[in-house]
Amino acid sequence: MPQQPPVRSTPTRPSRPDASMSLLTNVMDHSLDDGYAEAAARKKAVGDGKLPKTLRARLGLALGLVLAALVVTVGAAQARVAAPVVAKEREELIDRIDRETGTADKLEKSVDQLRDDVSTRQREALKHSGDSGQADLVGILSGAVEVHGPGVKLVVNDAKEASTGGGDGNPRETTGFSDTGRVRDRDMQRVVNGLWASGAEAISINGQRLTALSAIRAAGDAILVDNKPLVPPYTVLAVGDGQRLSTRFQDSADGLYLHALEENYGIRTAISVEDDLRLPAAPSVIVRTAEPRTEKGTS
Repeated sequence: MPQQPPVRSTPTRPSRPDASMSLLTNVMDHSLDDGYAEAAARKKAVGDGKLPKTLRARLGLALGLVLAALVVTVGAAQARVAAPVVAKEREELIDRIDRETGTADKLEKSVDQLRDDVSTRQREALKHSGDSGQADLVGILSGAVEVHGPGVKLVVNDAKEASTGGGDGNPRETTGFSDTGRVRDRDMQRVVNGLWASGAEAISINGQRLTALSAIRAAGDAILVDNKPLVPPYTVLAVGDGQRLSTRFQDSADGLYLHALEENYGIRTAISVEDDLRLPAAPSVIVRTAEPRTEKGTS
């Protein structure tokens, strides 16, 4: 009967007392993970100075530094070369602006002189156009001459708290003025027409003399008199029989209209009788002549 080889028994390894805490044991035995180990190996290969140790890496770094230095050098050289050209062009542009500004100033001065000459010739033509008294009256009514004398001073201003309106079918908001407390061009037109109708001989608004050809219009929220914008308050000077002119205007439909604006919209007005008002001549007066047209009868 064949004999069985003896069975060798190995002594059983005693279990660790912390076998039940395998996760904590693994963490304690391997405190550094693979990422830390890899980073440590890479740092060791590069070196403490963080410079590549291999020849190829060093050559690449040197080539990059040379290219950077070359770019900086070329840029600096181009800037130094272009700087005088830019400075020269700037000086030429400044000189050109100065020359054009001087030319514009000379032209504007020449226009002012020609305008004054035209106004002088027009006034002389009016003085020599027949009766002296009639010529003076024509000069006053046409605005070609300065005027001074008694009259009325009327100041019209926006409301203190002018609020933006929203429509609601208000007739004051149909002409583009959204603010119901603002003085409109139509308001000034009625004021001027009312003063003319009440007996005013000459009128000016904020120093702007009005003539038979003057226009009071609106551009946005601004009021224009002969295309020149006015800023409130609007000071209206009217030469005439002061007390009579004031009374007739306030009793007229236009004066009542202005009073209604004051009551309903808070527009501020103040009228006073003055002993001596001075109105300038109109900047430019266009003189026109008319000739009667005769028709030949047919036989």
